[in-house]
Amino acid sequence: MLPFSRTAVSHEAVVAALGARTRARRAFTTLMLAVSALAAVATLAPRTAHADGLDDIAKRGTLRVAVPQDFPPFGAIGPDMKPVGYDIDTAALLAKGMGVKLELVPVTSANRIPYLTTNKADLVISSLGKNAEREKVIDFSEAYAPFYNGVFGPKDLAVSKPADLSGKTIGVTRGAVEDLELSKVAPPDVTIKRFEDNNGTISAFLSGQVQLVATGNVVAAAIVAKHPPKLPEPKFLIKNSPCFVGLNKNEPRLLAKVNDILTASKKDGSLGKISQKWLGMPLPADL
Repeated sequence: MLPFSRTAVSHEAVVAALGARTRARRAFTTLMLAVSALAAVATLAPRTAHADGLDDIAKRGTLRVAVPQDFPPFGAIGPDMKPVGYDIDTAALLAKGMGVKLELVPVTSANRIPYLTTNKADLVISSLGKNAEREKVIDFSEAYAPFYNGVFGPKDLAVSKPADLSGKTIGVTRGAVEDLELSKVAPPDVTIKRFEDNNGTISAFLSGQVQLVATGNVVAAAIVAKHPPKLPEPKFLIKNSPCFVGLNKNEPRLLAKVNDILTASKKDGSLGKISQKWLGMPLPADL
């Protein structure tokens, strides 16, 4: 059984943020043309302007990290109007490991990669998933946070694999990753009801319009926190998409440093504490 969070994250905030993440995925292909052009221009600039990312950080004494402010629990604005969340704590962990101060650079899903490629940030820590298109533009560290899409439903409903969905009704958000991936493996007699956003999908589950829901672990965690009687448990994994730190290409020393800090933080439990704090669960053993 897959783990999920019991953290008291606002259901409305999380599902709205997941909607933003989905829209960002849809827009990504268009953005790649502009980003690739910017990256190409950057490669033509004199190398002396950016000799080595790790050296630049050390000389500056500051690590600039692009972080989200609209995607709890990874990044949000706290009561004191300062950024808080999993990604912010991870950024602080890396700055401490490098022995420099931390400068947070607020970004959205749409502009986080352009901020990196135009040197407005040294790293992107913004619940960033890895895919082939993004790998053409930037490099990625090892994974630092779990993020997956799965099928969730009541405990008394026996479902553990796609074939078990036969004859059942499941809700998904139209065009989301879970919609596309579930459609590939669902049996022909399953009823898939598609809703326009995460709020609609979750409301359908809570009201009994659907027996199960396909969504992200963070959204399912918000349901648990907001509506404990419904308690959707994970049934099976649809797609695993952990979060990675993004950095510019051709920065082997900076990449090695980031990976060294993350590896050490997994071993000493400090990254696990961040996961427990914000996701309500330990880091998966295979992360």
